[in-house]
This record gives sequence, structure tokens and C-alpha cells, in this order.
Amino acid sequence: MLQSIWEDVKREFSYGNMVTRIIIINVIIFTLLIITNLILKVSDGWAASPVFANLVNALSMSSDGWFVLTHPWVIFTHMFLHVDFWHILWNMLYLYFFGRIVGDFIGNQRVLPIYLLGGLAGALLFFLSANFLPYSTGTVSALGASGAVMAMVVAAGAISPDYIVRLLFLGDIKLKYIVFVLVLLDLIALAGNINTGGHFAHLGGAAMGWLFVRQLRDGRDWALPVNNLFDVIYRPFRRQSRPVRRPQMAYKNPNRTRSSASSGNQKSTAPGNASEGLPYQEQLDAILDKIKQHGYESLSEREKDFLFNASKK
Repeated sequence: MLQSIWEDVKREFSYGNMVTRIIIINVIIFTLLIITNLILKVSDGWAASPVFANLVNALSMSSDGWFVLTHPWVIFTHMFLHVDFWHILWNMLYLYFFGRIVGDFIGNQRVLPIYLLGGLAGALLFFLSANFLPYSTGTVSALGASGAVMAMVVAAGAISPDYIVRLLFLGDIKLKYIVFVLVLLDLIALAGNINTGGHFAHLGGAAMGWLFVRQLRDGRDWALPVNNLFDVIYRPFRRQSRPVRRPQMAYKNPNRTRSSASSGNQKSTAPGNASEGLPYQEQLDAILDKIKQHGYESLSEREKDFLFNASKK
């Protein structure tokens, strides 16, 4: 049975989208930590293990500047680290829901950069608040994907604020109101001094999600340097016979000219094409411009199907 589960996980990681891959990484790390904690507890007569506590601290973001300098990996590892079931459950549910929206609208290749940049922004605001605001004494730590997930939440709301979501018991609600409530809850928690450092991290991630989309609309794609860095890291491990095809979906194409719509008779053979006589990229740009101006709900069913299929390319 375990072998079958592992094969399913490997298949989903290989062929799933980036949201699925991030969730798998988080769940695997969580599972390994829980198993490690269980083994240590059993070996210590069910007492809380200091070894496990030290391990978690060595992977968590700290408010101690010297600790961060001597453990630089924590600025990344903390955003994949969970030791509480409900913590990881809610983070992964939010990531799955809002991450899929982000991937569908602006491309799968921008999901991981938003996640990482949101986590980094959350860690930075946590560090600054812990050191310059008098809400805590001594060293405090932060762990979890909440800052990165909040970046995804706000990015989704910024991309298509009028996107309709159907919630149990509440019915149809526009995405902007859901995002507003989630951010408001963090502000309320700050006012009540409840997990203050953690909620500052949430707000740091939220700010990054908004900035990312704002910059993308202005023609500056912050995902490019992140993806280029990963390309450099992975290049030695890639086989030359299997080149990786990078998605080319763009939020805005400043080089597009509408005159080309009437200058040729090209028709795309891509799945989901609206077959209106425009080249494939022309149709995609026109749909994305329509979303920017009027929101996702202004699209026809045919345009929604076309966009959905384009996001999977």
C-alpha cells in the first residue's frame, strides 16, 4: 500500500501543476517531522524531546539577527515547515484554492515565485516587527507557509476581484470580499496581540502579493529572475534529450498590434480555440486584457474554456 501511495505522489509531482507540487513538498516535510517526533518521544519515554525542539528551531525563522546570519537557510525553510495538523491543513487548503486561481489567470510559472517572494516578505516583516516593536521580549521564532499563502490570496484578489466564489451557507461571493475579510482578521489579531509576529508575517506576504500583480500589470514580471535562477540551478541535472518547455502565457503583451488581427487568415489548432480567425496569441492577449478591464465574469463560456486550456499549456 505504501509503495502504491508513493508512486501516486511521484506521479502527481511529475505531472501536476506547481500548486500541487508545493503542497506535496509541505506535506512530505510535515510527515517526516511528525514521524521523527514520534520516534524521539518513544525513545525518551514519551517525554518532549529537546532534540526535536532544536531541529524545529534550526529550520524556523528567528528574530535573532546573528542566528539568521549563521543559519541563512531559515529564510526559506521556515515557509515549508509545519508541526501542527490544523496549521498545515488550513494553509494547504488556502494555497490550493487561491493558487489555482492565480495559475489559471497568469500562468503556472508564476505560482512558485509568488509563494517564495511572499514567504520572504513575510519573514522580513516578522523580523523587523520583532526587533523594533515592543510586543515581545526575548527571541521569537516563526514557521509555516502562512506568509507565502497570503501572498497567493491577495494576488488572486488583485488579479480578478470580481471573480465569483460559491461558499457553503453563504452562496456566491466576490473574491475581493473574501480577501478583504482574511486581511482584516490579521489586523484584528494584531490589535488583540494574538500571535503578533505571525500576523505581521501574514501582512508582509499579503503586501508582496499585491505588489507582484501591480508590477506585472506595469510590464515588470518579478517571476522572471526567480525562474531564471531555478533554470541555472537545474540545468546541470537536465538531460539534453528532454528540453523543458517554459509556458509562454503573459498577463500583458505590450508588443501586440491590433492591426495584425485583420492582416492574415491564420487559425490556431490549439485546444479550446474560439476559432474567430485570430492567431492563438492574439486571442489570449485579448482575453487577458478583457479580464484586466472588466473582470473574469465578463468572459463568455467559450473564452473561459479557451483561457483554462491555455493555462495548462
